Amino acid sequence: MRGGEGGVPTTVEERWRQVFRWGPYGLLGIALAIAGASADLIMDRTEMVAAGVLVAVVLLLHAVWDRRCARIVAAVGWGPERPGTGPVLVPGAPGSTSVAFFALRTALAFALTWLNPFFAIYATVGSFDAVHLLPRRLARAGLLVTAVTMAGSQSGGLPPASPVNWLAFGGLFALNACLAMGFSHLAEKDAEKTAERTATIAELARANSRLEEALAENATLQAQLLLQAREAGIADERRRLAAEIHDTIAQGLTGVVTQLQAAQAIPDRDRADVHLRRAADLARHSLGEARRSVRDLSPVALAHDTLPDALRKTVADWAEHSGVDTRFTVTGAERPLHDEVAATLLRIAQEALSNAARHSGATRAGVTLSYMGDEITLDVRDDGRGFDPLVPRERQSRDGGFGLDGMRARAERLTGSVTVETAPGEGTAISARVPLATP
Repeated sequence: MRGGEGGVPTTVEERWRQVFRWGPYGLLGIALAIAGASADLIMDRTEMVAAGVLVAVVLLLHAVWDRRCARIVAAVGWGPERPGTGPVLVPGAPGSTSVAFFALRTALAFALTWLNPFFAIYATVGSFDAVHLLPRRLARAGLLVTAVTMAGSQSGGLPPASPVNWLAFGGLFALNACLAMGFSHLAEKDAEKTAERTATIAELARANSRLEEALAENATLQAQLLLQAREAGIADERRRLAAEIHDTIAQGLTGVVTQLQAAQAIPDRDRADVHLRRAADLARHSLGEARRSVRDLSPVALAHDTLPDALRKTVADWAEHSGVDTRFTVTGAERPLHDEVAATLLRIAQEALSNAARHSGATRAGVTLSYMGDEITLDVRDDGRGFDPLVPRERQSRDGGFGLDGMRARAERLTGSVTVETAPGEGTAISARVPLATP
């Protein structure tokens, strides 16, 4: 981490690094000031000179160490964090150089404390940076050596002058060692928790990144699905209109052509007028159905009648126009139907009857509407010539294939089905099954 503008530290880690860099100089200055004030009482001239030389050596040692640290930071930055040590406060990983620096500094602090107990103020720095300068296996040893220096100072100076001083030294050493080890253990646990929190935060960051990627991918997929749904809707609407046109305009025009051909073939004007009126009625009916199909409305036959009544009228009209003896039957208890269900079954019946009139050559036909619990079934049968369902569609009548496909498509929209049973010379039976949905 970097400090702010002008070298001002901006993070807790950066502030601690400043303390670790300049703290030893501050502690040495305080110790030197107090030791100098008490020098006449504790030290002779030779010891004063020795202390001055040792202080100079300490300053030189720290200057060399600081220069080395600056080169490491400039070259590779701060070293990787070690588990259990918390933030990296000393550049570079612990190695032989840092161990030598700690050992030499501790020895100098011990020697200064031997000359004057107040130099133990400087020696306390070893309690703070042992875990950062030493490998884990040596960190506790470094803390114990520092505890020896501290206990010697607190017991009256080194070496202890009397048995009482030695007892005090032993007790103080145990106290300092326990405090150092205890605080070191607590610091390690706190560092472990910090490392766990850091790892958790990093994992959450990675999870958030993956979530953002997933959300972006979902947005792309949603856009694709919307496009596909739109295209599917357009295709479905086209199929609907194609089926409606086939069931209304195409069938109506077929009936008009049939009536006009019949009128041309009859020389009697009165009888021909009957066919012409039927052709006009069919044309008007087909026009109305086409308009309703474009507006996606229910068939006109269902505007005022229920499905059984609409089918009964449709079958009667078809029988009159086609000349085929046709019967309509309703089984089961009649129930109100959803408009889409009624319209689908009516269109399927109209298409099946239209196919029978154009292709079967039937003399008899039957239409049965069955209410069967949770589904409703429509059966249209005729005794016509039938066809071979195994023959490829393109070899059959060009007008017959679309009707069967249209009926199946209509039933499938309601999760229903259409089955065809037929054989050459054995008639045709068409059965449509759809769920019985009520309004």
